[in-house]
Amino acid sequence: VDVFQAWCGPCKPVVNLFQKIRNQVGSDLLHFAVAEADSIDALKEYRGQCEPVFLFYTGGELVAVVRGADAPLLQKTILKQL
Repeated sequence: VDVFQAWCGPCKPVVNLFQKIRNQVGSDLLHFAVAEADSIDALKEYRGQCEPVFLFYTGGELVAVVRGADAPLLQKTILKQL
């Protein structure tokens, strides 16, 4: 989940990375979503930050968090969680 602020929008460059990995591993294993922190109470701890935050869930449980648009770290985290 790409958690973003309304004033800066979701991290569009990372979408290409997710699409590339999804094509490699199969569409059933990886799902990408965006969520505006300002409109979801459960994400209030991520408000007021100028860097993107990526939350990784497996079976409904938060399993990893990556702060910033660090493509190598995001790819490593995704592949580790898969």
